Formats: sequence, C-alpha cells, structure tokens
Amino acid sequence: MDYIIIVVSAIFINNILLAQFLGVCPFLGVSNKLSTSFGMTGAVMFVMTLATIVTYLINHYILSPYNIGFLQTISYILVIASLVQMVEIILKKVSPALFQALGVYLPLITTNCAILGVAILVIQKEYNLIESVVFAVSNAIGFGLALVLFAGIREHMDLAEIPAGIRGVPAALIVAGLLSLAFMGFTGIV
Repeated sequence: MDYIIIVVSAIFINNILLAQFLGVCPFLGVSNKLSTSFGMTGAVMFVMTLATIVTYLINHYILSPYNIGFLQTISYILVIASLVQMVEIILKKVSPALFQALGVYLPLITTNCAILGVAILVIQKEYNLIESVVFAVSNAIGFGLALVLFAGIREHMDLAEIPAGIRGVPAALIVAGLLSLAFMGFTGIV
C-alpha cells in the first residue's frame, strides 16, 4: 500500500513540475513538440532513476557513515553530471535525430533541479532503496506526463488564433498555470 501512495502522490498530487515547480526550464523549453517531449521524458526518467540509486548508495555508504553530509549537494551534482554525459553519448550513437532535437536541453538535465530535488527528497523522506526507486520512477512519470500534456496543448495553440499580445511564452505560461491548477484537483486523494 505504501508504494501505491508513493506512486499516486508523486505523479498526480505532488507533481515535481506542477506542484513543486522543479525542472521548469526543460518544461518550457522542450515542450514545443510531442516528439521532443517524449525524448526528454525518457532521458529524464533514465537519469533520475539512476541518479537516485547512486546518490542513495553514496549517502548511505559514504556520506552518512563518515559524517560528511555537507558534501551531499556537490557529490549529487557530480553523479548527475556523469550520468547525463553517459545519456548524451548513448543518444548520439542510438538516435542522432533525437539528440539533435533535444539540442541544448540535454546538457541542461545536468542542472535540472527536478533530478537533484528527487535525490535530496529521497534522503529527507528517509525512504529505503526500493521506495527510493519507486519514488524516482514515479516522479519521472509525473514529469513526463506534465511535459507531454503541455506539449500537446502547445501544438494545438500553434493552430489557434491567439491575440498578438500573449502569443508565445505568455500564453504558454498561462496554460502552465491552468495545468497546475488542474493537477491541484488531485489534492486530497491520498
């Protein structure tokens, strides 16, 4: 039952993008097309899950036992940067088109506060390793859900007649706010 609560809470109620506002840069930058949003979702899921596992192990076997928790943030950033480099190399070989489509946003995963936030939240919530992985995957799914929904809406907005004063980023921010309000409707489920 605890795992179901973690999943529902991470995807819908405490969505990393729409409730906690972590990872907004790729949310606004990669959400122009559904294809790039799916690619970014996959990359974030991979990096978030692996980063959570590695940072959990680093915290429990190195930082906590030696009482050097003050190195948490810098060590987590190094782990995330290394994993992003690995994803970049793999995408360049496997899917050059997706690599080109993601462009500058793939290296931005390195500084994506959603990934760092999940790694830190796992420690703050005192999850065990399995709960940490479930939490990370669920947050990545929530990130992807928000990103794909937003990309779909933005594709439809390109076809709509929007007043010139709010066309582009202002309209996107209004839609993001409305999407966030829609996700607030899930509050109280768990």
